[in-house]
Amino acid sequence: MKSILGIGNALTDILAILPDDTLLKEFHLPLGSMQHVDMETGDRIWSALKEVGVKYVPGGSAANTITCTSIFGMPSGYIGKIGDDELGQLFKSTMEQFGVKTTMLHSEKSSGRCMVFITGANAERTFADYMGAALEMGPDDLKPEFFEGYDYFHIEGYLVQNQELIARAVQMAKDAGCIISIDMASYNVVESNNAFLHNLVDKYVDIVFANETESRAFTKLDDAVEGLRELAKHCEIAVVKVGKDGSWVKDGAEEHFIPAWPAKAIDGTGAGDTYAAGFLYAHALGMPLKACGEIGSIIAAKVVEVVGTKIDVPRWRDAKLEIKELIAKVNG
Repeated sequence: MKSILGIGNALTDILAILPDDTLLKEFHLPLGSMQHVDMETGDRIWSALKEVGVKYVPGGSAANTITCTSIFGMPSGYIGKIGDDELGQLFKSTMEQFGVKTTMLHSEKSSGRCMVFITGANAERTFADYMGAALEMGPDDLKPEFFEGYDYFHIEGYLVQNQELIARAVQMAKDAGCIISIDMASYNVVESNNAFLHNLVDKYVDIVFANETESRAFTKLDDAVEGLRELAKHCEIAVVKVGKDGSWVKDGAEEHFIPAWPAKAIDGTGAGDTYAAGFLYAHALGMPLKACGEIGSIIAAKVVEVVGTKIDVPRWRDAKLEIKELIAKVNG
């Protein structure tokens, strides 16, 4: 089985269900907002949340994708940076429990975290992000041997803001013979790094995953299909996800619309990350383009049925069965 290596921000989601908004007011966090906080504030918030009870969910876009590829059975590796602390060890051990080979770099700063306050009858979410050690990862941290033996290299788009890191990473991945994929991650990241990202995709990237807003930021085209076709001029395979409607995939002259797989959606968090995992797994098996998109759609449909980014065991079992049936049908 072909193997995959991912690189991303090693972040742990810390979820706390609160009886009221007292803590939000204490830390000056507007209800429903997303705020970046410094290390001191991040540590104080974490200490306060521990007293009310929390759930820890290691994540980050690339980590979510790589965890799924490992569960599919692909030999999977991950590069990230953590602090020498409890959260860092939790992140590393959880990834390894899913079978991921981790290359965890270490920082003197605390490990990155996204603290999620869940309040009120509507389960309103308020976020306090402390990137910490994750932001400390730099080009000098990377070594060619990290990339050796891998067939795919998957980049989390949020890292594009660290241009020197990504420039070094893609060159090492290319030298190692990897197929390189990127999930564009955020339209504002695309907008603020447009020239660098165009150069990166043109020279190094084989597979691009984007949603409609990210495609629009990259191509300056409003229509999803026109954006797909423009995006495909810059890489081998282009994927444009159109939310609950499905996705478009294109490789050269071949182009397909992939309807969304049926699901009872309650939370869209992580859908793009898991779609990428399913697509790359199918691509590694040598499946046709359309089947790659369909397998991405199947697994994305499972994650939107749960709160958070981790699919439960029954849904994984269903997904693997549905994918096995699809592969058998394609191979007919």
